[in-house]
Amino acid sequence: MAFKTDSSDREAMSEINVTPLVDVMLVLLIVFIVTAPLLTQAVKVDLPKTEKTDPAPDKHTSTVAIDALGKVSLNDQPQPMEGLEQSLRNLLQADPELIVQFQADKSVPYGAVAEAMAIAHKAGIQKLAFITRE
Repeated sequence: MAFKTDSSDREAMSEINVTPLVDVMLVLLIVFIVTAPLLTQAVKVDLPKTEKTDPAPDKHTSTVAIDALGKVSLNDQPQPMEGLEQSLRNLLQADPELIVQFQADKSVPYGAVAEAMAIAHKAGIQKLAFITRE
């Protein structure tokens, strides 16, 4: 058996009590978890207004339009989606600086616009633009 001597009571305690530290850290973690989603959802952005920009030059542009029924036209000529890639390749060969502008009705599903953009990219078009209203 080991007995304490009176000299051991006067030595400094070498153990640290971490229980209060853990309690404080848990409270801070809970506060952070509760407030973080509120901060990210409450962000309001006031975007700057810009002046109207000049349109791209007409000699290097072609327009792909998708109407409300999902029908595609290239430069105001009806075009099936399957033949769009080859038509764009032909235009790109004639003009290497070709810019394709997309004009889609707001009721057109996003998938149809994405498919037309993917076809243009597959055809080798590097410059895409969107036509919108002010």
